[in-house]
Amino acid sequence: MKRLNALAAAAALIALPSLGLAQEADVTPPNGEIGYIFTTFMFLVTGFLVMFMGAGFSMLEAGLVRQKNVTMQLMKNVALFAFAAIMYYLIGYNLMYPGDGWSITGILGAFSPTVLEPVGLADTETDLTYASVGSDFFFQLMFCATTCSIVSGSLAERIKLWPFLIFCILLAGFIYPIEASWKWGGGFLDEAGFLDFAGSTIVHSVGGWAALMGALLLGPRIGKYKDGKVHPMPGSNLTLATLGTFILWLGWFGFNGGSQLYMDTAANVADISRIFANTNTAAAGGAVAALILTQLLYKKPDITMVLNGALAGLVSITAEPLMPSLGAATLIGAVGGVLVVFAVPFLDKLKIDDVVGAIPVHLVCGIWGTLAVPLTNPDASFVTQLYSVITVGLFVCVSSLVIWFVLKTVMGLRVDEETEINGLDMAELGMEAYPEFSKN
Repeated sequence: MKRLNALAAAAALIALPSLGLAQEADVTPPNGEIGYIFTTFMFLVTGFLVMFMGAGFSMLEAGLVRQKNVTMQLMKNVALFAFAAIMYYLIGYNLMYPGDGWSITGILGAFSPTVLEPVGLADTETDLTYASVGSDFFFQLMFCATTCSIVSGSLAERIKLWPFLIFCILLAGFIYPIEASWKWGGGFLDEAGFLDFAGSTIVHSVGGWAALMGALLLGPRIGKYKDGKVHPMPGSNLTLATLGTFILWLGWFGFNGGSQLYMDTAANVADISRIFANTNTAAAGGAVAALILTQLLYKKPDITMVLNGALAGLVSITAEPLMPSLGAATLIGAVGGVLVVFAVPFLDKLKIDDVVGAIPVHLVCGIWGTLAVPLTNPDASFVTQLYSVITVGLFVCVSSLVIWFVLKTVMGLRVDEETEINGLDMAELGMEAYPEFSKN
């Protein structure tokens, strides 16, 4: 018996190397699949980085609104993300990327839900030159949700929950996919030569235009503009606002880096690293510019301006994060930081109440970043860039204004005066973010 056991053990030891070689051979992908695997993996990783920006928007807004409205901002950000995910699946993705299925060529995409590849790619001839449908859908969805998040902060502290969410449903399902298809889906702006690498116009200015139209119809918060003066309404938690900014800064590496769209060659990987570096230094340039400028203008640096300066730099570089040198990227971001410092009080002069500064950051700097592309990319035309900014702006303004107006007429946009004074948390949701600090 012992002899048989010894023979069996010896046989197993002899077989182990061959078993190992067989296993290793089984898991090594064919060369033709390696690019597909790496690009798919890139979309998944950069996609969840962009998803994390939802947490950034939530924390930024929770910190910049007053204590009595914090829970409402958290609810809006979670709900808008969920609705955007469903709407982008049902209609948005194929409306934005119709392939050969345009309803109106170059203008209106296809009306059909997203369909993923079968499990294990069974019985399919997959295009191995790009990435899986699931990873591409996941990555692109995050941009759609980001557009909705931009609107949330501007209209805080006075808008009802459900009108806001209905607007986000229509923004995610129709407005965003339609205008994005004009460039990223191969539509008429793409054919015209419009360049917007990761969405200074397609994502950020769209959120900014939608927020601006909502703010105009909604009106300012009670007491914000009184007796010809602007009355500041400090946020509840600058620690959360700072955390939110850093989360957004981190997520932006996925936003811009993933927009390289390929990770199948050494050149693409090098370009992704270049995009990361330029994205980071543009944010730094925006923050430093806002810091220095607020020190000069107000004799004390303003942390909220510095936070928005960093975000302004990020938005500014998003249209072209690949081509600039580190120095040029820093300057592009710095201009964004300067624009925000002047745009915030300019909106106040117009009595347009933007609680978190989303319109200066995403709209003003989105336009700046798009128009700055020809400065570093010789393939870009300033006239084409301007034409595209105006075209997208008109479409979003008109469609958003119509939707906001209908919502205002049918169900009302704004909470009543008592609810606004007491806070939306208890009136709309029946709970507070900080109950132990309640005045009641």
